[in-house]
Amino acid sequence: MNFNSFFLRSFRILLLPFSILYGFAIIVRNWMYNKKILRSAEFNLPVICVGNLVMGGTGKSPMVEYLIELLYPKFSVATISRGYKRKTKGYALANENTTALEIGDEPMQFHSKFPDVAVAVGEERVVAIPQLLHDKPGTEVIILDDAFQHRAIKAGLNILLTECNNLFTQDFFFPTGDLRDQRISAKRAEIIVVTKCPMNFSVSEKEKIKKQLKKYKAKYIFFTTIEYQTPYHITTNNKKTLSAKDEILLVYGIANPLPLKEYISENSAAYEEINYSDHHIFSIDDLKDIGKKFEKIKANNKFILTTEKDAVRLIKFKDQLANIPLYVLPVRQKFLFNEEYELNELVADFISRFKKEDN
Repeated sequence: MNFNSFFLRSFRILLLPFSILYGFAIIVRNWMYNKKILRSAEFNLPVICVGNLVMGGTGKSPMVEYLIELLYPKFSVATISRGYKRKTKGYALANENTTALEIGDEPMQFHSKFPDVAVAVGEERVVAIPQLLHDKPGTEVIILDDAFQHRAIKAGLNILLTECNNLFTQDFFFPTGDLRDQRISAKRAEIIVVTKCPMNFSVSEKEKIKKQLKKYKAKYIFFTTIEYQTPYHITTNNKKTLSAKDEILLVYGIANPLPLKEYISENSAAYEEINYSDHHIFSIDDLKDIGKKFEKIKANNKFILTTEKDAVRLIKFKDQLANIPLYVLPVRQKFLFNEEYELNELVADFISRFKKEDN
């Protein structure tokens, strides 16, 4: 363990009294919902919630995109997110002129990749849903992004994500740990997905984790890994395959960069990095710093690589980026053990049951 990691862990332990207060507030709030002192709203259409119990990235965006790709050919799909770190407030529906500053980076990523899907943001999802249905009355399915802990809405299907190397079962309340909800809240999820597993994840490792999760009574537990795809240029969309000869400047502002860094390390000759805080809003000075560091790399085969989430915050510099070798690395959620078919059927059955009950 390095000094910085040791210092951070020690500092977070000192914050234990704040974690106890935070945890107490969460427990009281959940008790009030369980006793129906606080009420959850239900809506007359299929609502799928994708969320987690912790602060930080567990792969929610790839899961939302997976569901969009699964459902969009058959249904009119919409997504609702909070729109973290946007410069606006309240409800907003993405259009052809929308930017990441207006709706946030992750919703902008959905809008860029799926322009025909209704992408909305709103801090209060219970308020945003009626507004979305007013704007898009043909909506048949709503996917709530990062809303598991927001109990003002009762989703028909809850998909809870937990990271393979950072299971919520071993965590504690923020700020000493990363939990933003009780572990027992996992019992509200019909499906738990263990994300960011290694590609060579074994059956024995799978069963070990399933044993830890079974006490939370999820009906179904799945395992996924991150599948990186071919990078494309941020403005021209020209593709570029990674090779062992490449030297890369990795630029990112994401919560958990470890899988990304491991992948780049395994698929390039060498890399340097510039890391920013999660959801960082890039400035022209940042762009200049990136350019300066890139110039210092003495290699013939070199380029800059960033994530899809960071790309939607960088694209505002489209004119300056046109002649810069800045590529975007797309990712997708890949289910292990050929279990994606089972999940697909579960989602389809949920929507079919809902429509039958509605009729």
